[in-house]
Amino acid sequence: MHQEEHLKSSDFITDMVIGMSDGLTVPFALAAGLSGAVSDNSIILTAGIAEIVAGCIAMGLGGYLAGKTEIEHYQSELSREYQEVDTVPEKEMEEVKEIFAEYGLSTQAQELIATELAKDKTKWVNFMMKFELGLEAPNPARARNSALTIGASYFVGGLLPLSAYLFTNTPEQGLIGSTILTVICLFVFGYFKSKVTGQPAVQGAFKVTLIGLLAAAAAFGIAKLVS
Repeated sequence: MHQEEHLKSSDFITDMVIGMSDGLTVPFALAAGLSGAVSDNSIILTAGIAEIVAGCIAMGLGGYLAGKTEIEHYQSELSREYQEVDTVPEKEMEEVKEIFAEYGLSTQAQELIATELAKDKTKWVNFMMKFELGLEAPNPARARNSALTIGASYFVGGLLPLSAYLFTNTPEQGLIGSTILTVICLFVFGYFKSKVTGQPAVQGAFKVTLIGLLAAAAAFGIAKLVS
């Protein structure tokens, strides 16, 4: 029996990727930078925790606002489409025909489909939203879910590189442990992210790891230069 396998929770995965990738790289880069400028792990931990909390709030708020904007945009276009169906139905029917003409349907088939579709205003408008404008109705809880997913992912991702400084005595030791731990986490995260999204898994893992290490190296170099 044929079974189709498609990604159905793309919003959740997108939000988790955004939060986790930033959570792993930004606090790691900050800790790496401070490791080149201070001599006490407690300073790095204090700054790192403060950054994680601020990052969770900022990233979560960004996700919430993005989700609200998506919903508001969809509702605005939906109202406009209802208005066009009411005021210029002939033009809207022509647009339906044009859509099916692109699929190679005959003129007779286009006319039949447009006529049948126009009998139900709601289905007609939904069709135009999806195939003319390329818009899908967003989940009403999208803004809240996005904020929670991004914020939580950032928090978890940020704690991982920072945890190495809890079990070491000097920033240099903490940086070594943090680097090893972060490289492993970035690689595993990049691997599964690429696997889920249908990309080459190993290539994606190396790409995510490289980006994180470049960010940390830049922060470390700047801190050394300034100090």
